Amino acid sequence: MTSRIPNPLTQEQIKALIPHRDPFLLVDKILDFEPGQWIRGYRVIQPSDPIFKGHFPGRAIYPGVLIVEAMAQTGGCLLMQEIDDPQSKVIYFMSLDAIKFRKPVNPGDELVMEVKVLSFKSRTSKMRGEAFVSGIKVAEAEFVSMLQPLPGGGV
Repeated sequence: MTSRIPNPLTQEQIKALIPHRDPFLLVDKILDFEPGQWIRGYRVIQPSDPIFKGHFPGRAIYPGVLIVEAMAQTGGCLLMQEIDDPQSKVIYFMSLDAIKFRKPVNPGDELVMEVKVLSFKSRTSKMRGEAFVSGIKVAEAEFVSMLQPLPGGGV
């Protein structure tokens, strides 16, 4: 299998693959990947992120659901390179399983997301993600997703 995108990817290259944009684009860059198999993404948790105003005042912790979303966006970058015309499609969650949050993630942390493809058939994928800070696992999850057209697109 030949990759259609360079290794690593910048955030601008990520935007060509998935439709997410600030403030909800949660992957700064893709570090490396093996097409159709696995991918590693990277995110610096910015102290200025507006989410910290409410989560939690005086004791900022990055929400676990956003870590799961960052893993899913990372996995989406891997899957979207395998299809034609990724700008006309989006991947939606179908289910989330085996979610575990092991340690809090704080402002300034560097989050590394490692995602493996468990299966990818037609328009449905199952992936397993793990997130690390300084080599320590902070979260993990399995997610099933479905590829769908954006309005005006086609699968």
